[in-house]
Amino acid sequence: MWDARSPMRKRRIELWLRHNRKERIWLDEELGAVRAFTRETAKRLLAVAILCGALAAWGQQYSGDQPTMGKAAQQLPSYLKHAGIEQHLNDPLPLNAVFTDEQGDTAALGHWMGRSPVILVMVYYKCRSLCPEVLHGLAAALKDSHLAPGKDYDVVTVSIDPTDLPSDAVAEKARFVRDVGLSGIDKATHFLTGKEASIQEISDATGFHFVRIPGPDGQMDQFAHPTVIMFATADGRLSKYIAGADYPSRDVRLAILDAYRHKISNPADLILL
Repeated sequence: MWDARSPMRKRRIELWLRHNRKERIWLDEELGAVRAFTRETAKRLLAVAILCGALAAWGQQYSGDQPTMGKAAQQLPSYLKHAGIEQHLNDPLPLNAVFTDEQGDTAALGHWMGRSPVILVMVYYKCRSLCPEVLHGLAAALKDSHLAPGKDYDVVTVSIDPTDLPSDAVAEKARFVRDVGLSGIDKATHFLTGKEASIQEISDATGFHFVRIPGPDGQMDQFAHPTVIMFATADGRLSKYIAGADYPSRDVRLAILDAYRHKISNPADLILL
């Protein structure tokens, strides 16, 4: 059996990760897992990505023996298979879907688009696990991108939880704006909430699939979903996906510039390992 914990194999993995930074997958430490090692494991994990908050609860079932990654991936609950990402490159976003921003203004999605390329993020605002990491990773990348918010790009974040309110969006936007720290980022950033029908519209359009799952207390108040940021042209066509929660500034900058030129990415770019 392939022992990922042996010193020699760990060293090889560390060297591989060092040279393949954009293609690494991290798992919640409470799951007791290590990094993804095999191609097959990575494909399985991409289908469920990294669970936002829920991995901690699920990991309690395996905390005793801390199984290897392959075993853990094979034992994922069946309902998690419905969470994952399909790239819908060059497909239009549902610009008529209705959402409400952090200020309480309700409008069609297209209201917050049309000026510049858009970075689209789908998370939920009550999440306290990976969702903040996705937003922090994007903020760090934008901070070093040497591009101007509002002029070169806008950021639209959509909550996948229909129980999230504009008041939840206010706090998350404030944290994101602070992390980016660039002039103009506040006006260029919109944190949206919406009803289930609108959320489903944008989920179907982007191929961003998620499922509601139980938290540590057994309540169905958390979500399994991919960790990915998406880019769209100013007229609302999906141009690129970048997976993970750590986004190199160079990759984000190029994705924005490609969206500005209406260049659609190759879907193979997202395949891990």
